[in-house]
Amino acid sequence: MFAKFITPPLEPEKLPKNLSLESTLKDLAVFNVQVQHSCIAKDVSRLFQSHPLLPGVILTVNGEFLGMISRRRFMERMSRPYGVDIFACRPIVALYQIAKTDILILPGVALIVMAAQRAVQRQPEQLYEPIVVQLEPQVYRLLDVHQVLVALSQIHQQATWYISELYYNLSVTQSELEAANSQLTAANLELHRLANSDGLTQVANRRCFNEYLEEKWQNLGEEAAEISLILCDIDFFKKYNDTYGHQAGDACLQQVAKTIVEAVKFSAGEVLRETLVARYGGEEFAVILPRTSSEMAVTIAEQIRVRVKKLEIKNIKSPNSGCVTLSLGVSSTVPQLEISQKDLIEAADRSLYEAKDGGRDRVILGKI
Repeated sequence: MFAKFITPPLEPEKLPKNLSLESTLKDLAVFNVQVQHSCIAKDVSRLFQSHPLLPGVILTVNGEFLGMISRRRFMERMSRPYGVDIFACRPIVALYQIAKTDILILPGVALIVMAAQRAVQRQPEQLYEPIVVQLEPQVYRLLDVHQVLVALSQIHQQATWYISELYYNLSVTQSELEAANSQLTAANLELHRLANSDGLTQVANRRCFNEYLEEKWQNLGEEAAEISLILCDIDFFKKYNDTYGHQAGDACLQQVAKTIVEAVKFSAGEVLRETLVARYGGEEFAVILPRTSSEMAVTIAEQIRVRVKKLEIKNIKSPNSGCVTLSLGVSSTVPQLEISQKDLIEAADRSLYEAKDGGRDRVILGKI
C-alpha cells in the first residue's frame, strides 16, 4: 500500500505497432504517477522498489505540476553518505529542490522523431532522464526515453519498407536505394547503441544487462552450458566523490569501466564475443560471461582487480592502499528449472559483500 499522497502508477502498455513519421507522443505508452510535494521520501523509495521500470515521479502541489525527479537522481541522492538520514523522513520536495535539473517537457502532439532528437541532444548526464509529456492543461505523464528510441527504430523500419516500395513503383536507381538503406542502417545502429549503453561510461546499461542475461539464461539452459557473473564495486567511492568532487568521480567511473573492458578482452579468449560489461548501479559494474567456468571467471575477476589497482587513481580516503580499488563477487551455474537468474545475481552479490567485509580489494567466489 502506498501513502495517500501517491497516485499508484499505471504500468505502460506494450509499444503500439504501425508507427509512422506522423506518429506523436500520444501514440506511446506513458507512466501516470503523481506524488504530492509533501509526500515523505521513504514512501517514494518504496514506490520505486515496487515498480522497477518506473523512470521517475511527477511532483504536484495541490494537484498542479511542480516538477519531476527521475529514479536515477533520487537513488543517487539517497545513496550518498547520510543521504537516507537526511532525506528519508522529510518531504520529497526537500530532495527535489537539491537534485532538480532541467526537465524536457513536450506536448503530447509532438512528433516522436522530433522528441527523440530533442532527447539525445541533451547533456550526457541528462540523456536518460525521462520526458514529461503534457497531454492537456495540467495533465502530465512520464515517458521513458528508451521507449522513444525503440519507437524511432520502428519508424525507421517502416521508412525502409516505404523506400523499397518507392523503388519498386518509381524505378529508383539501385545506388539511390542502397544509399538510403545505408543511412537508415547507420541510424538504427546508433539508436540501438543509445538505448542500450550507459551515457557516462559507454558500457551497457542496466536495462541491457537485464535483457542480455535473460536471453543467455534461456539459450544456455537449453544447451546445459555454464554461465558466470562478476559484480564489481569501487571501494570507498562515496568518500572519493566527497573528497574530489563529482566531476572527478565521473572521470574515475569512466576509467574503471574502460579498464574492466580491457581486462575482459585480455582474459576472455573465445567467449569474448558473448561477454557483456555493464554499469549495474552507481559505482557497480557487472560482467556476464556465457560458457565460462567458475575458475575462469575468478581468473578474469582477478585480472580486473589488478588492472584497476594499477591505474593508481589516488584516493586518500581509502585506508587500504590510498588508491582506488575494486571488490568483486563471482557466481557460476548451469541454468536449470529450479535455479533462476535472481539466484545467480544474489550469489554474486553475497560474494561481493563478503569481499567488502573481508577487507575489500579482493575477489570472492560464491555458491548458489
